[in-house]
Amino acid sequence: MLEKTTRMNYLYDFYQSLLTPKQRSYMSLYYLDDHSLGEIAEEYNISRQAVYDNIKRTEQMLEQYEEKLLLFQKFQERQKLLQQMKDEVDKAERPLYGQSLLALIESLEKLD
Repeated sequence: MLEKTTRMNYLYDFYQSLLTPKQRSYMSLYYLDDHSLGEIAEEYNISRQAVYDNIKRTEQMLEQYEEKLLLFQKFQERQKLLQQMKDEVDKAERPLYGQSLLALIESLEKLD
């Protein structure tokens, strides 16, 4: 469950601008603020089933966006490559050269 929650949080971060305000609100309350379906339903004066259906549809939409745009997958690949670069710099024998590369890697990380 934690893995799904983490994935949904990332997908939400990448694609939230493509969602309606209501979808953003439900997803934010459910995944980021850890509200229950009942709490969200009470806040919006709707049924738990309506909240559940909306969240499930939105999850499917986020997965479809990822399937087409691959923003999260590319992010993960960049993170992996950056870590590999850091590991290689740590192994480098020339300290000054390694320091400048580390600074460049840190600059790249800040872009994400």
